[in-house]
Amino acid sequence: MNRLIIFLILLGETVFSFGQEKWDLRKCVDYALKNNITVRQADLQQKFAGLDLQQSKWNKLPSANFSSSTGYSAGRNQDPTTFSLITTGYLFSNYSLQANLDLFNWFSKQHTEAVRDLNLKATQAGFEKAKNDVALNVALAYLQILLTKEQVNIARIQLNQTSSQLESVIKQVKAGTLPELNQVQLESQFATDSSNLVTAISSVNQYLLQMQILLNLDPASPFDVESPPVDVIPVENISDLQPEYVYSLAKVNMPQQQVDVLNLQAAQESVKAAKAQMYPTFSMFGSLGSAFNSKAEQIISLTPITPVIGTVTVNSTAYNVFPVQPIQAQNFGKIAYFEQLNQNFRQSIGIGISIPILNGGSLRSGWLRSKLTLSQVELTKEQNSQTLKQDIYKAYNDATAALEKFSANKKAVEASQKAYDFAKKRFDLGLLSTYDLLNTQNTLLQAKTNLLYAQYDYLFKIKLLEFYKGQGLKL
Repeated sequence: MNRLIIFLILLGETVFSFGQEKWDLRKCVDYALKNNITVRQADLQQKFAGLDLQQSKWNKLPSANFSSSTGYSAGRNQDPTTFSLITTGYLFSNYSLQANLDLFNWFSKQHTEAVRDLNLKATQAGFEKAKNDVALNVALAYLQILLTKEQVNIARIQLNQTSSQLESVIKQVKAGTLPELNQVQLESQFATDSSNLVTAISSVNQYLLQMQILLNLDPASPFDVESPPVDVIPVENISDLQPEYVYSLAKVNMPQQQVDVLNLQAAQESVKAAKAQMYPTFSMFGSLGSAFNSKAEQIISLTPITPVIGTVTVNSTAYNVFPVQPIQAQNFGKIAYFEQLNQNFRQSIGIGISIPILNGGSLRSGWLRSKLTLSQVELTKEQNSQTLKQDIYKAYNDATAALEKFSANKKAVEASQKAYDFAKKRFDLGLLSTYDLLNTQNTLLQAKTNLLYAQYDYLFKIKLLEFYKGQGLKL
């Protein structure tokens, strides 16, 4: 019955991991860097910053706008081509091309372009920071999975050990050499060990699920990781990870510090750009235009005529008076569309100046605000540097304490193992009660668990120091 229970407990774990590909740390990190939502969001931010920089470069080019309108006008208004008052309806078309070029604006656009160039570099460094943070989180989650798997191994060994003891005691109880109390005590211990194994397996599955979420994998898909022995994981000597030395490298290598430097430079350029906006702007402008009117006419021919220009009376007889020279009568006709556009073509060019005088203090307050922002960025940079240094010193102190704790727990396991071996021999000879044996066994289990925690805790802290040092993550 005991063997069947162990088999059923382990069957679920075997079915879960059978036939599926196991991921190593490198594959987990590479997949996370491509699919993690935080990394993808950081990638979008640097693309937005790239567009802002491109827009700043375009802003330095001349602006040009073309406009056109076509419509019908009726009633008393002014003919847009002859400027005479008319009352008849007509069709019209207007065309205009305007251009403007800033000649000098106290380098406002150049400073703005510099700000956005630095912002792009800062977001690029932020993108690297996001990748570093995700890689670190993946590595820590990976180590957590390895820790829980080691706990499963310890719980499995403990359960098998208790199962063997229980089978032996059952035989002795049946033979009458041991009281039934010994069997009951071991059955209780077996139930506890079974529960511990189930809990450990559940913890592994839970941490695997957390890893899938971190990788942005479908939780319904099968997933497992490689489990290299903890002893073969490369760990740098703690003497080579002195906190001041690691901090000097982290200030150069960590993306957050690069982001802070670039943000500071961008804030300085923003102050210059805001100040330049308070000064006059000199610009050159020009325009081209033309118009069409359906009622517009022009002289198309001349016809000589001799109209009566008056009368004279001679001896009571009226005679018509004609001009000496024929008068040229004008014949009008419609002006062709493109001919009108050519006749009405107009041009203008000039230089303008824009002087901000009174605008509610918005420009000055913007400049003062940019100076306050600069001070805020300086404080943020200082705070991040202090936080980085504190984190490194804390990681170093934690690693030192974890190493000492690991050494102490190692000795505790050796002592507990010896105590258990002696207790087992005495129990087999009938010189020790089941209760005392179980106490010794649980003490050994707790010592092994503490050693495992201390070993992985030390590994966590060392890997964190290696990360700050800029060595990357290796398992």
